[in-house]
Amino acid sequence: MSTPKQYSGPTAVVGLDAPTTRHRPALSRRLSFWTTAGTAFLAFAANGAASPLYRVYQVRFGFSATTLTLLFTVYIGALLVTLLLVGSMSDYVGRRPVILTGLAVGALSCALFLLADGEGTLYAARAVQGVAVGLISGAASAALLDLRPAGTMTPLVSSLAPSGGQALGALGASALAQYAVAPTHFVWWLVLGAFVVGGLAVGTMPEPGRRHPVVVSALLPHVSLPRSVRGAFGIAVPGLLAVWALAGFVLSLGPSLAALLLGSNDLVWGGVVILLFTGLGAAGSAALVRREPSRVMLSGCLVLVAGALMTFVAVERASSGFLLVGTAVAGFGFGPAFTGGYRSVTVQTPTADRAGVITAIYIVSYLATGIPAVAGGIATSHYGLEDTAQVYSLVVAALAAIAATVLTIRIRARSPVRDAGALLAPPGPGTVPPCPPVAVR
Repeated sequence: MSTPKQYSGPTAVVGLDAPTTRHRPALSRRLSFWTTAGTAFLAFAANGAASPLYRVYQVRFGFSATTLTLLFTVYIGALLVTLLLVGSMSDYVGRRPVILTGLAVGALSCALFLLADGEGTLYAARAVQGVAVGLISGAASAALLDLRPAGTMTPLVSSLAPSGGQALGALGASALAQYAVAPTHFVWWLVLGAFVVGGLAVGTMPEPGRRHPVVVSALLPHVSLPRSVRGAFGIAVPGLLAVWALAGFVLSLGPSLAALLLGSNDLVWGGVVILLFTGLGAAGSAALVRREPSRVMLSGCLVLVAGALMTFVAVERASSGFLLVGTAVAGFGFGPAFTGGYRSVTVQTPTADRAGVITAIYIVSYLATGIPAVAGGIATSHYGLEDTAQVYSLVVAALAAIAATVLTIRIRARSPVRDAGALLAPPGPGTVPPCPPVAVR
């Protein structure tokens, strides 16, 4: 009698008995490109959300206009230091880890805003927010280059994502603060949730960049101005100072000036002012992106002069309509003045020196954004917002006029530099100071 066979489970099927490997779902390159752009949009939307809330915090905690502008400058300082020290880190550890770290730090800044009980917490929140934007903007700029689709849209997207985020973030935050519950909390819960979702999305992306061996010297800030570029850089500096000094004023004290001239406590007007300035700045940049750089900068500076003078008249006549129109005009000049200046310098820079030159451009840009804003805050505390806004407008108009005059002389004296590859130029010339040089290596 034969022994019955023991049942040992289903018979293995040929082709299915090999061990299987689980692969993490990954986004396509196209979806990764737009996810990265969305991350940059989110980072600057979070920054833009803070601007219209300054007035709310000022009333709640009773601080001066000087403190208000210092809150803005703390963000600028933290952002600049982050870009200088770790702006190229994603070259060595990868784009995804740096972007994910930036999103985590951004979530931490939201938590600090939610817990804010005085000036100290607000300073901490803004500083942490600056670190987050520095981490995300640098790595995202480089990732957009890595993932760039066929065509010439990458520089445009890398410029419009930050400026669009800042504009819509300010408008959305002002509307939520005015009409939703918990004006200083609800918006930060939403942004916190967006950072979490952004982290999950970035976590499904494949690593877009190539890691390089870590070289400590490569992480140190490198600034260079070759002799062949110094003339173009010197001509661009007055324009850079004008556009970013005005940007610092609008983003810090603009909502307060709008409330004063409009005679309204509706926070949405502060968001509208920022939207007009940054939104039309982005539109102006996009409209003239194919034109010769020096002429783009000249056009932008002339329009900026007109916008600054209209702002002066708006304050002189206490005209809210003039303020809105002047802000829109200044914004439309702001974008081309900066993009033209950026391109007119970088197009003449040898490839080997381009990273150092771009570093010099964004150092000037960030310093011009923060330092005059603090000076404006101190002046406001002593002389009032109206007088400060008038003097500030005249200084901006004078700087832009100097830049326009020098540019006119230069254009007449020599043939303009043709920028046939303008659309392929390094990302960064948008309506926020340029991204770090890692994007052009």
